[in-house]
This record gives sequence, structure tokens and C-alpha cells, in this order.
Amino acid sequence: MDLVFPHTFVPWFRSVAPYIHAHRGKTFVVAIAGELIAAGKLAHFAQDLSLLQAMGVRVVLVHGFRPQVEEQLQAKGHPSRFSHGMRVTDAVALDCAQEAAGQLRYEIEAAFSQGLPNTPMAGSSVRVVSGNFITARPVGIVDGLDFMHTGFVRKIDAAGIRRVIDFGAMVLLSPFGFSPTGEAFNLSMEDVATSAAIALQADKLLFVTEVRGIPQLIGRGPAAVAIQAGHAVAAADDTEIDQELALADAEKLLAALPNPVQPTDTAFYLQHAVKACRHGVERVHILPFAVDGALLMEVFTHDGVGTMIVDEKLESLREANADDLGGILQLIEPYERDGTLVKRDRTEIERDIGHYTVIEHDGVIFGCAALYPYPERNTGEMAALTVSDHVQGQGDGERILKRIEQRARAMELASIFVLTTRTMHWFIKRGFVPVDPDWLPEARKRKYNWDRRSQVLVKPLK
Repeated sequence: MDLVFPHTFVPWFRSVAPYIHAHRGKTFVVAIAGELIAAGKLAHFAQDLSLLQAMGVRVVLVHGFRPQVEEQLQAKGHPSRFSHGMRVTDAVALDCAQEAAGQLRYEIEAAFSQGLPNTPMAGSSVRVVSGNFITARPVGIVDGLDFMHTGFVRKIDAAGIRRVIDFGAMVLLSPFGFSPTGEAFNLSMEDVATSAAIALQADKLLFVTEVRGIPQLIGRGPAAVAIQAGHAVAAADDTEIDQELALADAEKLLAALPNPVQPTDTAFYLQHAVKACRHGVERVHILPFAVDGALLMEVFTHDGVGTMIVDEKLESLREANADDLGGILQLIEPYERDGTLVKRDRTEIERDIGHYTVIEHDGVIFGCAALYPYPERNTGEMAALTVSDHVQGQGDGERILKRIEQRARAMELASIFVLTTRTMHWFIKRGFVPVDPDWLPEARKRKYNWDRRSQVLVKPLK
């Protein structure tokens, strides 16, 4: 253990650090299906969520209670009634929902109050605050059916919630709301979570659910055929999950799917994710509670375990700005230490930040390169090309190279060159040819480190 543990834990923990920095101070709305609690996974989930809050994330937790209400109804011998994907809440069902919500609130508060030594909750101090933050309205009569005490969210008290999470507490929202006259309405967890995320303009909305994510459906064999035939498609255990869906693609998929009836239908959570993204929530995640630690893996790893829906392509290739300086330094420092990159003056990087191109994923910089033009020789140097070892092999280096070439062509340069000691073959495979260091522009030749003996490679731009 002593020989292995440092070699696995330390690199992993360092890889998590950029996400800790990126998420600190952000607001996450986390919605959990009642099935998570029914499956006995609340204790471990509370540990993960308290860790998230300890890292500076401001959390609003929304719980569902479908199986708990069903259990109450069965105990009373009262039938369940659903229509249009919603529960018909008569007086008995409303009583059952209130009893289930009260019991779940008690269990959730108890889970966050644990603090036994030698457990993940040791030393934690999570204050859970709930209240009448939701104003509701009735569904009313739809196609001749009176939904009675079933409602929709009319308004979220965003200012009140912000005051609580700014104080450092976690807000707990139950799927209940009250009208201005004091009438209670049974709401859906998905509606409450989506409305809260929109009202707060949350940085993330995470649905922790009974489904694995959104299956890759469009143009993929039987799944695509099922959509074309008008059938809902659930993600089977062997179905490949879309790790990321741009909002435009999610909208197209949603339009091709039938209206959802149950949570396992592909469109069920997708419709709420699309709504949240349309109204300003940058990222919505759908992930499975069946995977232990799914919340942590989704938030603190590059690929996650579920599906993320984003208003635009999450992986962004763009020119750097002053806010990217810390991320660039953090990225290149390990390669400077091992000698892959020559050490650069931090003040110089800050001064030349406009020369850099970066590739970021979920707010974390995973690759960069700089272009320094030498117009007197009609060429430019690509310097500090770096891709994090956590995402190498995914084509990010080539994408950055192409962007640098585009920038060089826009400057009407005839070529670009690089200096390297370890990656010569990578560049040769991409059209670079070795030249003598005397080829370098005079200004660059004066800075050439003859002790380092870097190879000079040039690529003509056609």
C-alpha cells in the first residue's frame, strides 16, 4: 500500500484541483429522485454532497418522493392515478404526499447531521434550511380531467434562497408549494429543480436519477428506428451514453421523441434540461444514482459518468484573456519542471497573454499554445504547446495546432516553426520539417539556448 498509494492518489488529487478552483463559489441545484433514498443510498450521497459544499460550492438540494408516496397510498389502499405524465392528487394523495415529504425531510436532515469520527462526515458542519420558498399554481383541468391538488411552480423566492446559501447553509426544497391563499399543491421534483435553477441562474443543475443519462440515439440503429416509430427509448445497460449534448442537438432529439410518461423515458429529464438551458442555466447534468460517487465523478472529472447538456459546445477553443493566466501557468508548470518546456517568465506570459490560444472544458484549461510572429521573416513561432496528460490522445493538440495555423494565416505569415527536445516526431507527422538553428530569425536566434539543443522544425502554410 505504501508503495502504490502515493502514485495513484497524489496525481489524481492534483488532477481534481482545477475543478475545485473552478467550482468554488458557484451555485449548484442538485435534484435527487426519491428512488435514490428508497434504494438506501442517502447516507453516501449526503457524504458526497457535504464534501462538495466543503469545497466552496453553494448547494440547493431538491428531493423527489414518487416511491414514498406510492408506499403511503398502498398502505391506505388508495389507487394511484397518473395522466399526462403527472400524478392526479386528490385529498388522500395529498395527505400521503405531505406525510412522505415530512419523513424524507427528517431523513435528509439526519443524514447531514452525522459526524462520527473516522467517517467522511467527521468534522462536517452542514446546516440544512427549508422553508416556504415556492409559490405554486394549480394544473387545473386538462382534457376534461381535474388534477385537483397537483400544481406547477409559479414563483421561486430566489432572493430568500440566496440569503441562505450566502450564509453558508444548504437549502432543501421539497416538491410542495403553496398558493397565495395558503392552498397546498403537490409538485414534481423536476419542475421545482428546473424552476429554482432558472430563478437562481445556477451554474449547474444536476439530476441524480434512476437513468444512466441520455442514450446516443440519432442515427444509431434500433434506437433511431424506435424514435422514428414514435416510441420512447430507455437507456439499457449496454447502451452508449452521450457524455455531452449541445442545446441545439438536445432540442432536435427532444422534438423527435414522444411525450414522456414515466421517468425512464428518454424525454422525461431531457425536457427539463432543455428548458433550463434555454433560460440561462449553463450546464445541466443527468446522472445515475446507481453509480457510487456519481456526483463527485460528474463534477470533478473530465468526462463524468452521465450526460451534460450545454447551451453551446462545452469544449471551447479560443484566444486567451487575462483571466486565463492562472490556468495556463498551472497547465505548463509540470512540463517546465520535467524539462519538456523551457521555463518562461511569468511576467512575460502575462504581458503576452493575447498571443495564447487555449482549449477549456467546463471552465478548466486543458491545453494551450502561443504564436509569436516574426514579420521580418514572414514566419511565426508556436511556443508552449501543452495538453494536459488527463486528456491526451483525444485530438486536442491537433485542434490547437490548426487554430495556431489559422491565426498565422490571418497575419499573412508563410510558415510557423517550433523548438522541441522531446516531441519532434509528433510535429513531423503533422507536416513540420527539421531545419538548422541558423534558419531562425535573428531576433529568435539570439535567444536560442545552445545548451538545450532544441530541434527546430518548420511548417510551410499553403
